[in-house]
Amino acid sequence: MNTQEMMRILDSIARDRNVEREALIEDLEAAMVAAARKHYNTLDASEFQCEVDRLTGEIRLYRHGQPLELSPEELGRIAAQTFKQVMIQKFREDERSSIYEEFSKRVGEIVTGTAQRYEGGAVVVQIDRAEGFMPRSEQIPGEQFQPGDRVRCLILDVRDTGSQVKIVLSRSSPDFIRKLFEVEVPEVAERVIEIKAIAREPGHRSKVAVASIDSKVDAVGACVGVRGSRIRNIVDELNGEKIDIVRWNDSSQVLIQNALKPAMVNEVSLCFELGRATVVVPEDQLSLAIGKRGQNVRLAAKLTGWDIDILTPAEFNKGLEIMAETLEPLEGVTEEMLDRLAAMGAVSVFDVEEIGAEVLAQELQCDMAVAQAMVAAASERAKEVAEQQQREKEEAERKRAEEQAITERLLRGDDVDSQDATAPPMVDTPPEVFERLASDESQNPEAELSGGEAVSHWPPPSTDAAEDPIPPGEPEPGYDPEDAASAPVDSDADEEEGEAVTDEAVHDVLRKGVHPESLTEGVVEPEIETASEQSSEVEER
Repeated sequence: MNTQEMMRILDSIARDRNVEREALIEDLEAAMVAAARKHYNTLDASEFQCEVDRLTGEIRLYRHGQPLELSPEELGRIAAQTFKQVMIQKFREDERSSIYEEFSKRVGEIVTGTAQRYEGGAVVVQIDRAEGFMPRSEQIPGEQFQPGDRVRCLILDVRDTGSQVKIVLSRSSPDFIRKLFEVEVPEVAERVIEIKAIAREPGHRSKVAVASIDSKVDAVGACVGVRGSRIRNIVDELNGEKIDIVRWNDSSQVLIQNALKPAMVNEVSLCFELGRATVVVPEDQLSLAIGKRGQNVRLAAKLTGWDIDILTPAEFNKGLEIMAETLEPLEGVTEEMLDRLAAMGAVSVFDVEEIGAEVLAQELQCDMAVAQAMVAAASERAKEVAEQQQREKEEAERKRAEEQAITERLLRGDDVDSQDATAPPMVDTPPEVFERLASDESQNPEAELSGGEAVSHWPPPSTDAAEDPIPPGEPEPGYDPEDAASAPVDSDADEEEGEAVTDEAVHDVLRKGVHPESLTEGVVEPEIETASEQSSEVEER
C-alpha cells in the first residue's frame, strides 16, 4: 500500500471539502479499527488500536497494546468493505460539521447562489459547496426562478438536523433590505446613517426610517442617491417593490406624520395607555392616508410601533361630542376632567371603556366610583354607537350592491329605467286598498284614480251604443262652410282633433277584436291617415 499516495489524497480532500487534515487522519484510524474488529469477529471496541504516522502515512495496528503483524492487504474483502463504509460516514460527518461551523458564522449575510430546482415549493440554491433552501414563506410573492438563475438572498438561519445541515435563505425578510442598503449606500455601511426601523410587505411596498449621525449628511437624500440611482438599484433587485424613505424623529407625533406621507396630516393624538394614535386627515386625503387595502397605514403602524386610527375632522369631532354628551351628565364629572381625557388621547367612548376605571381614577385624580360610572356609561353608549355604525355599514353595502347590479345590467345592454334606479324602494300596498279599488271599478267603469291617472280596462267597454261615425263625404251636422272659412285657424285645436281621431281609430281596431299588444306602428298609421283625409274633405266642403 502506497502510504504517500494515501496522504496526498487526504490532503486533497481536506482542501476541497474544507475539512481539517487531522480530522481525516483520525477518521482513517477509526476505520482501520473497525476493519480489524470485523476481521477477527470481535465486538470489543477497546481491543484494537491504530496509529497513522502524520508524515509518512505508515499504519500500525495494536491488539491489547501489542503490535499486530497484519498488513491492510491481509484483512480481506469484507473488512475492506467495512473500512470503506466507515470512512465515507466519517467524511460526511466532518464535512457537515465544517459546513455548519462556516455558515453559522455568516447568518445575516447576503450571498449569491445559483437556483437548482424546486422541492415542495422551496427553491434549492447552490451556495459555494453547500445547498441552501428558500421556503415559500421567505420568497417574494410572484417571483419565479429557472435552473441556473442567479439568486441573491440572505442567510436567515442554519440548522443541524443530524443527517444534514439546512441553510435557510430569505428574500422577504426586512433584514434583506437592510443589507441591500449597506451594499448600495456607503454611508449606511460606515454607520454615518442609521436604519432605525423597517416595515415591509414583500413584493408590494416597504417603509425604511433613517437617521443621520452627522448633521451635515442628509439621511433621506443619501439613501435615494443622485436622481434616485442608489434606491433604483435596490428596487430593481426587489423586482419593482416600492420603497419609502422616512425621516426618523424621536417625537412619535412627527414620526407618524412622516410615516403616513405622502398624505397630509392635520393632527395626531396619542394615547399612551392604549398605545394608540388617532390621526386626523382632510377628507380628500383619507384614501391616500389609508392606502390601497390599508397598506399605507398598516406599514406606518409597523414602522412606528403605534396602533393608528385614521379619522376625518367630522368623525373626530363627532366622537368627542358623543363622549362629552355621555359623560357630562354624570355626577362628579367636570369640564376639566373631559379636557384631561382628550389630553390622554381618549377621543371616543370606546377609548374610555378600554382604558378602564383604575387608570381613569389615577389619571383624572377622581374617586373610583366616578371612574366606574364613567366607564359604565361609556360602555353602554359604545354599544349603541357600534350598532348604529353597523346599520350604516349595511346600508352602504346595500346601496353599493344595487349600484353594482345596475352597472352590470348596463354593461350587458339591458334596459334600465333611470327612474327605477334612483327611486326609493316600493312599499307593499295593503290588501284593503286593492279591494276598495275593485269595488269602485265595478260600480263606475269610467272611474279615475286620484291624481289624474286614468284606469285602463281590458277588454275595453262596449262600443255598441256609440254613435255611428260620419260616412266619408258627408258633412258633420250643423257644419257651415262659410263660418268655417271665416273662423281663425287654431293649431292647438287641430292637434286635439288629431288626437281624438287617433283614439277613434284605436277603438275601431279594438272593435275588430285585435289585442293591443299586436298593434304596431305600421298598422295604426293607415287608420290615422284615413281620419286625417276625412277631416280635410270636410273642411273643403
